[in-house]
Amino acid sequence: MNVLQTSLPGVVILEPKVFGDARGLFFESFNARTFAAVTGLMVDFVQDNHSRSRKNVLRGLHYQIKQPQGKLVRVAIGEVFDVAVDLRKSSPTFGQWTGALLSAENKRMMWVPEGFAHGFLVISDSADFLYKTTDYYAPEHERCIAWNDPAIGIEWPLTGAPILAAKDAAGKRLQDAEVFD
Repeated sequence: MNVLQTSLPGVVILEPKVFGDARGLFFESFNARTFAAVTGLMVDFVQDNHSRSRKNVLRGLHYQIKQPQGKLVRVAIGEVFDVAVDLRKSSPTFGQWTGALLSAENKRMMWVPEGFAHGFLVISDSADFLYKTTDYYAPEHERCIAWNDPAIGIEWPLTGAPILAAKDAAGKRLQDAEVFD
C-alpha cells in the first residue's frame, strides 16, 4: 500500500495494491496489519456505512463532538471531492482543510482521524461512498460546520449550487462551532 501525505498531519491518502487481468481486478480495501504498518495506528472499526448520492450533492462538514469518529473513506462507484478540516483548537493546523479526489477508478482512500470534520462533494453523475468508523454514530453529538465558511475557504469544485440536506445548509461557522481542545 502506498501512503500519500496531505497538508494536514494525520490525514493521509492510501493507495492499495491492485491486481488486475483480463478477468477484472482484486484489491484489499482494508487490512488491519497493513493499515497499522503504513500509518502507525492500531484502530478498531466498529461500523461500516454506505451512502449513494447524485451529482452536486454535498454532504458535510460533519463530526461528533463526543464519541468522535476516525473514518476510513473510499468510493466504490463514481467520484467525489473529499475534504477533512482540522477542528483541534490546540493544533497548529486548526481550521485548515485538505481535499482529494477519490474515485472507483483511482481506488484511493482517505484516513480522517478523530478531531476532524469531514465532507464530500459528488463530481460524477452519482457515487457510492463507503466508510469505516472508529465509533458508533451518535446523532445527539453530531455537529456540522458550514461547507462554505469563508474562514476555512474550501475550494469545492462546484458546477453550480450544491444540493444540501437541511442540517448541512444550517451548518455553523467555525468561529461559532463546538470544537476539540
